[in-house]
Amino acid sequence: MIRPILRHLTFATLIFILFADMACRKKDKIDTNPDYQLWFSTDTLFFDTVFTTVGSVTQRLIVHNDNPGKVSISSIRLAGGEASFYGLNINGMAAPTAENVEIPGGDSIFIFVRLTIDPNNQSIPFIVSDSILFFTNGSLQQVQLAAWGQNARFYKNTSLKGNIVWDSLIAHVIYGSLAVDTASTLTIMPGAHVYFHLKSYLSISKEASLMVYGTLEHPVFFLGDRLDPFYRDLPGQWDGIYLDQGSKNNQINYAVIKNGTTGIIVDSVFVSAEPSLKIDNTIIQNMTGDGILAFSANILSTNCVIGNCGGAALYAYAGGSYDFRQLTVGNYWSGSVRTSPSLVLSNYSYDSLGNKKPSALNKAYFGNSIIYGTDPDEILRDSVAEVPFEYTFDHSLLRTTSAITNPLRYIECIANQDPRFIDPQKFNFEIDSISPAIGKGIPMGVPFDLKGNDRGATPDLGAFQYVKQR
Repeated sequence: MIRPILRHLTFATLIFILFADMACRKKDKIDTNPDYQLWFSTDTLFFDTVFTTVGSVTQRLIVHNDNPGKVSISSIRLAGGEASFYGLNINGMAAPTAENVEIPGGDSIFIFVRLTIDPNNQSIPFIVSDSILFFTNGSLQQVQLAAWGQNARFYKNTSLKGNIVWDSLIAHVIYGSLAVDTASTLTIMPGAHVYFHLKSYLSISKEASLMVYGTLEHPVFFLGDRLDPFYRDLPGQWDGIYLDQGSKNNQINYAVIKNGTTGIIVDSVFVSAEPSLKIDNTIIQNMTGDGILAFSANILSTNCVIGNCGGAALYAYAGGSYDFRQLTVGNYWSGSVRTSPSLVLSNYSYDSLGNKKPSALNKAYFGNSIIYGTDPDEILRDSVAEVPFEYTFDHSLLRTTSAITNPLRYIECIANQDPRFIDPQKFNFEIDSISPAIGKGIPMGVPFDLKGNDRGATPDLGAFQYVKQR
């Protein structure tokens, strides 16, 4: 009786040992499936301490292997390499890189990320970015790193309430989104600089207002937060300024808005005689999309320049009311294939079923203006017959293939003559001495040009008056 029992026990034990051994071998076997992904405790390590002196901060990242089998990470490294402001401690080893790091199934490793920074060093960007790269089974994953770089006032995915004033004593940096909350006002004083991180934007909510009070000597700047030379004229660095539906009394004077995706988006159902936006003496340039994208808006403008955009300089969508005087549009975009003429006027939108929904264009007035670029026709009129579609070009220089003989639409206009901008590729849209725009305007209540020059009794077309060099 005893021997058969021993035999059974021995056999059962052998089976147990065999399965245990197989399980251990399976667990120890490195899984090379390229579809397996690592799990991270966060997709972005954000060092949100604002430094006032040279200092360092350490953050922890957990890297977990959810897979049943062992995973070997062939390489862990900083994208910025030796030039990075960040340092790594990978599973207890301080090193900028590590290779063939194994994580058993269901296990984790820890990476400690250290940042050392001098916030008073003006040669570093406002937001110091990098990423940790993980190469596993031929696929790449990454964890973003971000920290405040220079001393500034930072806003990360937040909102402003009340009456807020930004001065020029310190820079203002937006990371993610910044909303001016309902019934609040953001006032930006002369000389202020507003910087945006990648894909960041400023939005003005319903019943809220944006008041930009730049001056000729001290304009307000809106631009990306990368200050090194490579980024000086690189478009698409930030998203734009959004004037949400119901925002009111927005005013922008003497501003420079550049290197974004869309300069200003004005979303406003046109129901009021008050302008959604009054914009004067402002330059919008080098956008991958539109300079101004307006939805049924009411915009008043003088002395503005919109230059070199990948979309339209002004896209007036679904009607509205627009009055632009002494406007210069020069579109010599070369960053990609341009998606639109420089000026688009329409009096309809689309409903949820894709049907055209009429919306009246009550006024589109362009006086003493230049609308020119590299396309054969820089003006698109896109209309339906059910509602008004009113537009007038008054003493303007236009690039268009359309006839400009209708005196109700075109008043003393010039067609298809090069305005002779000084250097449009370098965003200099002043006119030179042989420009056909010289002396072809009429007084329109805008006595001084964008640079403060007196226009006199015979204004030139566009935002700049030609001044003879002595």
